Amino acid sequence: MTSNPNPEIDIHDCVPSSHSKNSISGFGSNTIRLFREDDWEAVWQILSPILSEGETYTFSPSTTQEEAYRLWIILPQETYVSTDTKGAIVGTYYIKPNQPALGAHICNCGYMVSPQYRGRGIAKTLCLHSLSRAKVLGFRGMQFNAVVSTNMIAVKLWYSLGFAKIGTTPKGFYSKTNGYVDSYMMFKDLITGD
Repeated sequence: MTSNPNPEIDIHDCVPSSHSKNSISGFGSNTIRLFREDDWEAVWQILSPILSEGETYTFSPSTTQEEAYRLWIILPQETYVSTDTKGAIVGTYYIKPNQPALGAHICNCGYMVSPQYRGRGIAKTLCLHSLSRAKVLGFRGMQFNAVVSTNMIAVKLWYSLGFAKIGTTPKGFYSKTNGYVDSYMMFKDLITGD
């Protein structure tokens, strides 16, 4: 896999060419850039409450800060943050091979947005950025392994960005609120766009 030496991008640059730069509203001059070590405390402040909810990620709700750092920063190939116009971190994502060796041409990503910034299109923009980065890095597809069926906002977003549900694990996720619920495997081909 190759790497772009300057992956800091104005978030509007990740919009597909079929969209105008103004088609994503409410972002001003927000930026998506590579994670830096001094970002960790702000990233942890996003991850911690989301993981504690136990509703959208298979990580333990009691994940420690050290374990979260390993999962979100060390293991992925790249980790990004989205900043607002004042430089505050409002969202983050990672990208990594979904499998080792012979399956490493398909990537996997995880996204989190600060709860107070939800509903502003940040997750969509993070995903668009990750799709662009995945192509630059040489991945041929993107796969989400366990999209929780009760996380309808995410399910609808991934469908809207061209992902297809390619499988269901019956009762594959234990929700703190809903008990055992289905989880979906979702995929987007980065070569054909399907």
